[in-house]
Amino acid sequence: MEEKIYSKKKLNNKKVALVSLTLLIIYVLYAVFLLTNEQAKVFTIEKSKLYLEETNIGYVIRNEKVVKGENYKNGMEQIKTEGEKVSVNESVFRYYSQNENELKQKIAELDVQVQKAMQENENINRLLDVKNIENQIDQKVFELNKQTDNSKIGEYKKEINELVYKKAKIVGDNSKQGSYLKDLINERAKLEASLNSGAEYVKSPISGIVSYRVDGLEDTLTTNNLDSLTEEYLNNLNLKTGKIVATSDECGKIIDNFSCYIVTTSSTEQAQTAKIGDKVKVRISTNSEIDAKITNIKQEDNGKYLLILEINKGITELSNYRKISFDLIWLSYSGFKVPNQAIVEKDGLTYVVRKRAGYETKALVKISQINEKDVKNEKYTIIRNYKSDELQELGWTTKEINSYKGISLYDEIIINPDISKIE
Repeated sequence: MEEKIYSKKKLNNKKVALVSLTLLIIYVLYAVFLLTNEQAKVFTIEKSKLYLEETNIGYVIRNEKVVKGENYKNGMEQIKTEGEKVSVNESVFRYYSQNENELKQKIAELDVQVQKAMQENENINRLLDVKNIENQIDQKVFELNKQTDNSKIGEYKKEINELVYKKAKIVGDNSKQGSYLKDLINERAKLEASLNSGAEYVKSPISGIVSYRVDGLEDTLTTNNLDSLTEEYLNNLNLKTGKIVATSDECGKIIDNFSCYIVTTSSTEQAQTAKIGDKVKVRISTNSEIDAKITNIKQEDNGKYLLILEINKGITELSNYRKISFDLIWLSYSGFKVPNQAIVEKDGLTYVVRKRAGYETKALVKISQINEKDVKNEKYTIIRNYKSDELQELGWTTKEINSYKGISLYDEIIINPDISKIE
């Protein structure tokens, strides 16, 4: 009998514990609901940037001039590197001579003979002039080892060779083997002259930046035919978006480093209302925003608008591409960014409801504008406080203006407020 009573009490205790645990869980869930629901209703005002943008495909068109010589089949050596600036009539690259490898081999063999002959004249090597030249050579070699620019490396090598043969001439003039050294030097000079005369140097017809990325469209997509471009024509080029233009080993080109153009199409409301001269921004792969200006607008047969954007920065980077994906930023504005659901209108005026110390009060605010257009997108709006003269235009008295309380940084405002319940 006692065992039955004990078992019954034990069962009742389990039921009580289970009910208590269930009630505790319900309470916790309700508390979490209230907390999250309350948080969802409140938004803290901060200064931030609002964007109105779209991602488009664009074709890069430059003012560029292909430079090519007669001996392009011989292979070429770059004098100016990719992206380097060049002036008019300055050498950009050169084509190798037909027997260049043979001449270079003979010159290298002569260099060994000259060096050996100079080492055999230890007393002459102690001359002050020779020591000075050796110091210069050591300095040039030190600077050469730090260089990564191919054109600079070539310049240092040339200067080192000139110093070496200047030293050789001094040694030759002051040694018993002078005539032998002079013969070596003269023979080398002849080979050097033959090497240089056989090479073709290609010079720049205009000033700009050098590029060896040539895609064959330089004479087709030009700044002279921007008005005749259509979306259909550009699509028929069958270019791959983001593909880097291959480097040519036969020619190069000079690009205007002051401006280039991006041609794109759009059917957005912003494109439909855009005007020539409007300022926008573009964001390319580096995530940097570049100022741009609309220079041409043309409505296509399919209803889209073909836009031509002129930019003055990022030209060197864009020289790698012909077709890109980029962000067209119609609007970029900093200020108090708030959710659209926090804004209410009453009697033609705009308000937000501020929550402070448990009390809710409405605050009169003004939507920021650019070119008479509200600064807003589908989620957020930039707002600001009224100025005194604007309040005066609304008919406010001086006392009312002085007591005006707008919004401040880190104010908490209500999402979807019921302004009818607030005085």
